[in-house]
Amino acid sequence: MLALVVVALLQAKDVRHAALAARFPGRAQTDSVIRRLERFFDRHPLCPADVARLVLLLLPDRRPREFILDRTNWKLGQQDVNILLLAVVWREVAIPLLFELLPHGGSSNTKTRHLLLDDVLCLLSCTQTRVLYADREFIGETWIDGLVRRGIPLCVLLRTDTTLDDWRADDWLARLNPEATSLGCEDVEVYGQPMNVVLTWTSDGKPFIVASNTGSVQTIQASYRRRFRIECLFRALKTKGFNLENTHMTLHDHVERLLCLLTIAYVWCVLVGVMQDTKRKAHGRRAWSVISLGLRALIRAFSQPGDQTACSGLRLVALLMPSHTTL
Repeated sequence: MLALVVVALLQAKDVRHAALAARFPGRAQTDSVIRRLERFFDRHPLCPADVARLVLLLLPDRRPREFILDRTNWKLGQQDVNILLLAVVWREVAIPLLFELLPHGGSSNTKTRHLLLDDVLCLLSCTQTRVLYADREFIGETWIDGLVRRGIPLCVLLRTDTTLDDWRADDWLARLNPEATSLGCEDVEVYGQPMNVVLTWTSDGKPFIVASNTGSVQTIQASYRRRFRIECLFRALKTKGFNLENTHMTLHDHVERLLCLLTIAYVWCVLVGVMQDTKRKAHGRRAWSVISLGLRALIRAFSQPGDQTACSGLRLVALLMPSHTTL
């Protein structure tokens, strides 16, 4: 049943039960299949930690890993669906790893974030963590102190009212020479910790302040831009891929199981997508994202009849076996 749902997610590019049921094989009535799906989401013992272990097995990396922490939310009627998600970067793609459904709208709290990272440290040691990227929502002395104690390096976007040594960040920006593009500061105290900080302005005139306790001031700004890969992940899970926001499920366990299934489908798309050839644009990037390429190839493999297509489909299924993955 789990395999059927994953394949249906890929073919339907939709998470609604009716859309999934329409892609199920067999002669059962659609209403019967929908009831099977409801029982699946209500009872299946699918666990985020087990899926996270699978992700790390399928996407091996000899180097310390990079992580991105962010949050996505939407409303279903008056109900908030609010997801705190930790992604791991593999071959320049952000992959869902662990997540926590928040029982409220708005920002997460420090305790929830620390618990999520403790779950990661049950799967990996701190020495296997290169850096955690986060935006300005994820700041605070208790939060950053907890990361330091866990041995997790941080690269984070700061607000303009953040104190750097004895000055606010906007005061530092005011001192920026009009002819200079940025101001780099080494060993500045940020939330009680020594960090390197880069202060500059975006092309549309907004302040851009990044702090990190790993890497030099020359590399911080370029490194932080890797955080935006999680925005591509959210787009792929939502409007550009699986239309996650279409779900009518709001119960914690049900949405959690759906996210586990989407993680498996997403990883499969990545594993297939990196195998596909595509032309490059003038700036050197792919004309199509890895996810789009993988999703397109999987849909084609499982929607066309014929012995040759069946063999191709079996080869794609084999990618979900850890022994078939390579660095």
